[in-house]
Amino acid sequence: MYDAIVVGAGPTGLACGIELKKRGCSALLIEKGCVVNSIYHYPTNMVFFTTPELLEIGDIPMTSLNEKPNRTEALKYYRRVADHFGLNVHQYEKVERIGGADNAFEVETTDRDGRQQVYGAKKIVLATGYYDVANRLNVPGEDLAKVLHYYKEPHPYYNQDVIVVGAKNSAAIAALELNWTGARVTLIHRGPGIHHHVKYWIKPNIENRIKNGEIKAHFHSRVTEICKDSVSVETPQGLVSLPNDFVFALVGYRPDLEFLSATGIRLEPESLRPRTNPETLESERDGVYLAGVIVAGMHTNEVFIENGRFHGLKIAESIAARIRA
Repeated sequence: MYDAIVVGAGPTGLACGIELKKRGCSALLIEKGCVVNSIYHYPTNMVFFTTPELLEIGDIPMTSLNEKPNRTEALKYYRRVADHFGLNVHQYEKVERIGGADNAFEVETTDRDGRQQVYGAKKIVLATGYYDVANRLNVPGEDLAKVLHYYKEPHPYYNQDVIVVGAKNSAAIAALELNWTGARVTLIHRGPGIHHHVKYWIKPNIENRIKNGEIKAHFHSRVTEICKDSVSVETPQGLVSLPNDFVFALVGYRPDLEFLSATGIRLEPESLRPRTNPETLESERDGVYLAGVIVAGMHTNEVFIENGRFHGLKIAESIAARIRA
């Protein structure tokens, strides 16, 4: 019987584990992928928009060769933090169900070998993030092997016809890197242009590539079907068929709302924001706390590593006080 089980071992989940341990609470962190799985799946050469100190957890300094850290530096930092605090993290183990009640929860999981496990916990912390659930285009052919919802690196797509769907940061970075590597890139977006939230040093770059014809773009357009060697796109000029080898559907990500609902977390109808106590982040299911971006529901731009990392302090203080009471 653990004092708390934390579902998710991203930066926020690690921060929760650290704060619980500092207060003498036994905690098990369960992660369906690797530690900081979302950051691992970021593009290989990604540089964070923020500075190192805003990614720090557990009062452990983060260093970077440049003003802004990159993905490799972040992965190394969070591994070092997990080692420093001796966090008990079960990687590659998926939580299937959370049963029981406050002070007597039962967490059922499946490990990497397909074996079922059951753990007991007094409290539960859900820090599952949102990057693992990609928004879908919901069009015929989306399940073809050539369709990807995550972009890693450009090399495999040299001399290929590649369509990038979306116009925010992920799509803009992918389109630029693919173009630089020799792919024939076409960007498709339902809006009027590159999104205004795209980072200030990227937005003019991709807009210039589009203006010069290096990257083709269809705005006010949407993909209607993905075929083996082409993609059908509805444009203001009518339906067009584009030759295609690969599609990157980079239209955003969302929290795992199905898992939250199955866990008994009630959501606001419009925002899908979970109902939580703002002081403790405890949900309406007694003993179940929420941490990180899932607190914001569909408004995923409200919570980042920079502010989600502080959720662990609120939650750990509440859990420690209630366990000792």
